[in-house]
Amino acid sequence: MNNIIRTVCLSLSLLASANLVSAKELLDKVAVIVDQGVILESEITDLVESVKANALAQGQTLPSERALRTQATERLILESLQSQMAEKMGIQVSDPQLDQTIERIAQGEGANVAQLRRELAAQGIAYEVYREQIRKELITGEVRRANVRRRVYISPQEVTNLIGLIEEQGNAQAEYRLGHILVGIPGGATEDEVSAARQRADRIIELLNTGSDFAKMAIGSSSGAEALDGGDMGWKNINSMPTLFAEAVQSKKKDELVGPIRSGAGFHILKVLDTRGVELVEVEEVNARHILVPPSIILSDAKAEELLLKFREDLISGEADFAELAKEHSEDPGSALKGGELGWADPEMYVPEFKNALAALEKDEYSMPVRSEHGWHLIQLIDRRVQDATEKRKEDRAYQLLYNRKFQEETDTWLREMRNQAYIEVLDS
Repeated sequence: MNNIIRTVCLSLSLLASANLVSAKELLDKVAVIVDQGVILESEITDLVESVKANALAQGQTLPSERALRTQATERLILESLQSQMAEKMGIQVSDPQLDQTIERIAQGEGANVAQLRRELAAQGIAYEVYREQIRKELITGEVRRANVRRRVYISPQEVTNLIGLIEEQGNAQAEYRLGHILVGIPGGATEDEVSAARQRADRIIELLNTGSDFAKMAIGSSSGAEALDGGDMGWKNINSMPTLFAEAVQSKKKDELVGPIRSGAGFHILKVLDTRGVELVEVEEVNARHILVPPSIILSDAKAEELLLKFREDLISGEADFAELAKEHSEDPGSALKGGELGWADPEMYVPEFKNALAALEKDEYSMPVRSEHGWHLIQLIDRRVQDATEKRKEDRAYQLLYNRKFQEETDTWLREMRNQAYIEVLDS
């Protein structure tokens, strides 16, 4: 969810910029046919103008209009393909889930929803437009997870190897904020095409070494997913970035350039935009149990909450047993058969609503019904403990780092495959 919120915050900036576009009355037309959908000329124009206005606000230089239009069109093509897939898969985001996400975004900015709405209004952004942009980001994220997750395989040996590497590195972990430019190579490229791509990558390195702006070069030349963001990949732990990048940037200093690095996608050029160290500390773990009741066609949102309130009253009065209620009524298959027990875990692994409810509980206390994206929860805190990194925690951490790395790599591959298999026709301007 953190990645979604980061993307949404960027979208806010782009949406705000889009409202600065000139109010000329233009006759709209179809610019690109994408399978069963279309991209309108106005969509491309709005995105280009958004990037321009955002760059102006940040004092950032930009490449040519043609390069901007090409990048904007590619982004919209990928967004269209993912939206069409979401429709086929029946992926939707309910209004309660959307409201909870917006509330989390506001909290992340140190504000509440009312303050967020005022800020949007001050920037000329309609709240309903903002809501739908977030809904779109959530749906896109779910489409990616559903299609990419099954492509990720992590062997026990990989986990063991990474645990060893983490232990060798000790308690201080380096993080890098990377800039990324990809000079892409088409599938089945000839030797001449590969050579030409290498020459373009070398020329970019040469220009960067002589003072050219990295963000401008990324927007104008990169085939990477972060091109319109100036190539900024954000902060990444050495163990969560793509393997090729991890091996290349270790021990590199701020502002150093790395590359070109060859992969199946093309030639990568990296810039270390910044570095920072991370100190690992003791973590409080919680052992909790819950009963999950999601709303359904036959059980409304209000009725689900009411049912858990009744369960809570019965538990407090001693008329019911938590484990028995969980086995009979909980819709969480992973914990229901265990009487709702989730086992010892870092509370950060839970969705924010669940985590926040746990933080407010004393040992053995029951929460009020809590609404999350999964449904309504009744939670009991069994106990807390402060724990150093156990072997299980090391395994979980190593697995998650490997998963994040491979998920990103497989996402890029999946997007390229989907793009290559789609019917796309760019119409004449």
